[in-house]
Amino acid sequence: MIASLGRILTRVFTKTAPDPFVIAVGLTLLSAILALTLGTYPDAETIPQKANAMIDAWRGSDGLWKFLRFGMQMCLILVTGHALAASKPVRALIEKLAGLPNAAPTAAALVGLLAGGLGLINWGLGLIVGALFAREVARVCALKGIRVHGPLLAAAGYMGLLTFHGGFSGSAPLKMSTEAQARDVLPTSIYESLETGAVPISDTILSPMNLFVSGGMLILIPIVLFLLTPKHDNEIIPMPLDDESSAPEPNNTDAPSGFPDWIERSPIVVWALALMLLWAFTRFSTKQGFMSLGPNEVNTLMLALGLIMHGSVRSYLRAAEDGARGCSGIILQFPLYAGIMGMLASSGLVSDFSRFMGSVANETTAPIFTMLSAAIVNVFVPSGGGQWGIQGPIALQTSAEAGVAPAKMIMAVAYGDQLTNMLQPFWALPLLAITKVKAREIVGYTAVVMLIVAVWMVVGLLVF
Repeated sequence: MIASLGRILTRVFTKTAPDPFVIAVGLTLLSAILALTLGTYPDAETIPQKANAMIDAWRGSDGLWKFLRFGMQMCLILVTGHALAASKPVRALIEKLAGLPNAAPTAAALVGLLAGGLGLINWGLGLIVGALFAREVARVCALKGIRVHGPLLAAAGYMGLLTFHGGFSGSAPLKMSTEAQARDVLPTSIYESLETGAVPISDTILSPMNLFVSGGMLILIPIVLFLLTPKHDNEIIPMPLDDESSAPEPNNTDAPSGFPDWIERSPIVVWALALMLLWAFTRFSTKQGFMSLGPNEVNTLMLALGLIMHGSVRSYLRAAEDGARGCSGIILQFPLYAGIMGMLASSGLVSDFSRFMGSVANETTAPIFTMLSAAIVNVFVPSGGGQWGIQGPIALQTSAEAGVAPAKMIMAVAYGDQLTNMLQPFWALPLLAITKVKAREIVGYTAVVMLIVAVWMVVGLLVF
């Protein structure tokens, strides 16, 4: 039954789903229409005045260009994750693990398990390793004569974006982990209502509820992917593997042609920088505490580990340049989604929607409604940090009114945000580039996993 549902949804999305950039443009136009027709602007009464106010919000500092800093952080998470995944030790591990599956269902399950598990550590690492692993599994299975479904393997490689917000690169819990970051996001009245002013990750990422939800997802995801595997040969679409292998590594066996060539190959430079980065990371962890890690600290550690794994400037730069190609979608689409956020926030639509969800909720249902509203908002604003900036204050205000612990509401937003990543292909852009699979070919499978995981999230929010 699950496999049939996956096939049906895949056929629907294959025929109807446009390119992710087209989706971003379409959502921009839809948001503009909603802001004009349903939004409220205190100083605008006529349609032309509303239109000017909307355009000002779209182009202003809280619109198109609001995510420049955050976008750079996300690009670095992607690039450093890609570079680490492309290092020889990690690639060797990927190649070794790729030889384990002896059947198509176990291949999909293993890819989903690895991608989902690494997503809890770092979303960039989970996304890139998931993509590379999916491609390598497809290659090894082809050599073994095992027919695997390329779109399903690519969908499995995307599972890190279904688990990440409950892990150590989750924007909402990290943004609330220190008082400075909490003050930066929350209105003064809501910030002062919190007992500690900040919510440490021991109450969010490392809470019993999140360990239950995220740990359970690592069991559910492989099972669902196993069951989604097509059973008939005529349903299987191989993954394109013509260009799957990376270009050959630079030849470092011949004698250096001069000092510049020698220094590019030498581990001295990368080790010097890596040690400084590790020192900086250790200093932060010592002074601020490991529970206060943010995106900058995650990138610091990932950069240091990648440099060490590659062992030379030449090797690391080559991997980083390759990873940077996947940033084009982030660079082009982040401003559009920031503009969407600016229009919806300035018109009051996001606040109205979230407040409505909170008004019909009580202590039991408030986290569930918050998760559902976050899932819907994520389709329009696929940025955990940007979404928390809009919905975080409302979620915490609702938590105070409904008597729900702030940490639980933070994770409710996090769960909703990561859930509809399985419908919104924005973050899949690097994976699609690596696997050569189209977004419309994977969404049917990711949607099935999303529906089953959503039930599990609701159970977690009800039990704890």
